[in-house]
Amino acid sequence: MPGGVRRRPAVAWTHVDDVFVDGGWHAAASMARVEVTDPATVEVWGSAPDCGPDDVEAAVRSADRAFRAGPWPRLAASHRAECLSRMAGLLEQRADELAWTISLENGSPLAETRGAAANAASILRYFATLASLLEAEDVRPNPGHPGLESVVRREPVGVCALIAPWNFPINLVVTKLAPALLAGCCVVVKPAESTPLSVRFVVAAAAAAGIPPGVVNLVTGGAGTGEALVRHPLTAKVAFTGSTAVGRRIGAACGELLKPVTLELGGKSAALVLPDADLDHLASVLVRSCLRNNGQTCYTAARMLVPAARHDEIADRVSAVVAAAPVGDPFHNATVFGPLATRAQYERVLGHLADARAEGAVVATGGRALDGPGWFVQPTVLTEVTPSMRVAREEVFGPVLTLLRYRTIDEAVELANGTDFGLGGVVFSADPDAAVEVADRMDTGSVGINVFASNHAAPFGGRHDSGLGTEYGPEGLAAYLSLKSIHRRAGRPSRAGSAYSGNGP
Repeated sequence: MPGGVRRRPAVAWTHVDDVFVDGGWHAAASMARVEVTDPATVEVWGSAPDCGPDDVEAAVRSADRAFRAGPWPRLAASHRAECLSRMAGLLEQRADELAWTISLENGSPLAETRGAAANAASILRYFATLASLLEAEDVRPNPGHPGLESVVRREPVGVCALIAPWNFPINLVVTKLAPALLAGCCVVVKPAESTPLSVRFVVAAAAAAGIPPGVVNLVTGGAGTGEALVRHPLTAKVAFTGSTAVGRRIGAACGELLKPVTLELGGKSAALVLPDADLDHLASVLVRSCLRNNGQTCYTAARMLVPAARHDEIADRVSAVVAAAPVGDPFHNATVFGPLATRAQYERVLGHLADARAEGAVVATGGRALDGPGWFVQPTVLTEVTPSMRVAREEVFGPVLTLLRYRTIDEAVELANGTDFGLGGVVFSADPDAAVEVADRMDTGSVGINVFASNHAAPFGGRHDSGLGTEYGPEGLAAYLSLKSIHRRAGRPSRAGSAYSGNGP
């Protein structure tokens, strides 16, 4: 393993045989297992149930009982917000354990995972601030019928299936969980097959925060578990983050069953470097913007579009930055690039590199697997890349940055938009106004100016093959609400608040 031998830290959960249903940990009905492998050593260090139909049935039934008859949907939104705030504090108290568990599950360096608890807490606290949106009375005059008005109610949509990926196994759960809980929904969480243990911190925090039994449930397992959860007749809404291929299948199932769905899928985002860009600044944010988390980030801008006149200068600078970034043990403080999260992803990245060479791309730095037991691939910069190459069209999801030349701004925008995806992007320029003008022309859900950073208060979502719907912001909360209009004569007394009191949508 690059970086030397280390001792694996102790973590709260290793081999577990239970799931969280109806407010407690219970032995899974399924005897099948999913193994948890340390990507840096390829050692199996944990396992969890590969839940079958009986486990999914128990979890969904638990959530449905809590939704139909329990107190959670009927509480004031401000009370639910208080529980979210308590959850945030409880997660922060276990930040180190959580970071170690994530790094053991997916190989992300501690430099990345140490921020997981704080980021999850920030998401929870942000959505807690939106409680007033649910408690405000929304009365609208009826312009077609004077003397009548309508009261608009925002009610929780019901039982939600929250299905998360392995690259950010905590934050991409909480991104869904926080708005669902604030809305008054009850949920069943399913993490990725390879990262089933870190999410237990979130579930434990929810229970300790006083969220009633049945509101939050957890099942683990592979594709079969997810499909059973999506297709369960009591599942009212699905939120999924993952690959476009799987997202298509989930979207098709939800369309067939007429269930609302949010899909945050893959990307092939562009870092568009304008001719006046400050290369010192570009170098300082390069890894964060283009190769974050070993390149295993959906919005990462792994296609760098550079002006032809500055191509060689930029290629040299970018290659030097990437080559100098330490590769090795995720538990070493200096490590910037750890291993790929799974064997399948490791082989996929190596396949992309082989195809890129065969199609004429030039390896400026990196480009091969590293010796050792772990799934390590050298951080790589490829030049002489053309838009038709596979590496320029498909999501690699690894530490691979491609450079493509452009000669005019129009050509640069055309290259940026010349993809089936539309998730993120960055524009680098010394002139922020010029950068915004270019950003306005990019066909993508988010664009950063001189750095990419998401905002819990602003919608995040993709276009085209990058997904459907949005997360974050009031828009992310709206995805877990069902609207009802009550029409009446104007001037009648209104009640404050919008605590749900029905039997389900």
